[in-house]
Amino acid sequence: MTRTIAVVTGTRADYGLLRWVLAEIVDRDDLRLRLIVTGSHLSAAFGSTWQAIVDDGFTIDERVDILDDDDSALGTARALARATSGIADALTRVHPDLLVVLGDRYEILGAASAALLLGIPIAHIAGGEITEGAYDDAIRHAVTKMSALHFPAAESYRARILQLGEDPAMITTVGATGFDNFERLRLLDRDELAADLGIELHERPLVVCTFHPETLGGVAPEQALDPLFQALAALPALQVIFTNANADAGGRRINELLDAYVATHADRMWAFASLGQVRYLSLLGVADAVVGNSSSGIIEAPAAGTPTVNIGARQAGRLRAPSIVDVPNETQAIEEAVKQAVSPERQRVAARRESPYGAPGAARAIVDRLATVDLAALRIKHFHQQGDDHV
Repeated sequence: MTRTIAVVTGTRADYGLLRWVLAEIVDRDDLRLRLIVTGSHLSAAFGSTWQAIVDDGFTIDERVDILDDDDSALGTARALARATSGIADALTRVHPDLLVVLGDRYEILGAASAALLLGIPIAHIAGGEITEGAYDDAIRHAVTKMSALHFPAAESYRARILQLGEDPAMITTVGATGFDNFERLRLLDRDELAADLGIELHERPLVVCTFHPETLGGVAPEQALDPLFQALAALPALQVIFTNANADAGGRRINELLDAYVATHADRMWAFASLGQVRYLSLLGVADAVVGNSSSGIIEAPAAGTPTVNIGARQAGRLRAPSIVDVPNETQAIEEAVKQAVSPERQRVAARRESPYGAPGAARAIVDRLATVDLAALRIKHFHQQGDDHV
């Protein structure tokens, strides 16, 4: 009997991590994919990244528009409410046997809440992680408790899911799903990338920079970005490519500030709303450093062999590769860390591509489990105490 698997994606980042899971579902005769697209995918302000999904050959079965022009905390709370309502309607129409969600975004909380109330079992990818500087941390753990099937990226994350009382038989450590991209995609070299982006990349060091709101920090975007801007201005030998912030509270204001800053350094800086998977991963590979507070600097950059300067507390608690340097959000600390990152010594460390997040192959492992798990066993969960014989 064919199982219907619904998957929700709300951002360019989580689609990038889900792409090969979707492809594996489509390739199986015993599974049927129903894809629900929401969040910033549907917003022109964030690049209308739903088009990349279609260009990759996937059918979008449901579109749930949740964003307006208000990315304040109140606006984000209202977007969450729209996500819960709209995704509930979408799930009712597609009637899946199982819902797959990834990560910790607020729209994913809405999807999980809707599925829980509709009696649809949830499979959660990338649970058990910690990001202490963002409310995503609480969302991630909440989604874990709503879910019955779990696919963490590392054994220490599996242990944390066990701490939450989840059934050890329903937890499969698979590694980082994003690593499949490095194995399956043909990436661009430096010259190809420059031509594709329509920019001129010189031999001087190239930095890719992504800065998202620290949603628990209580710091205005202007204040949060100023140390980074000052540090980069003090390093005129660098070329810098910014990718826009996501659709969290304050994200639009950050993007406005990025555009204004880049306009004053147009000879060596550029900003893009969305690069797409191939261009972004190619950029990680050819860059001399990743700077900012994105999870890609923690997970994908080490796999690409690129050093990371991780700023502030947004990613606090995640496992670290030796190629990552953590710094406070202070101008001098950022400046010195960037200099260190582009140094030959740090480049040699990064070239070892050491990572605590496993190896490619996560997508196939996840989909094999989706196809074979006993659905009836997912309907009612029992709290599993640590120390039980079967844990």
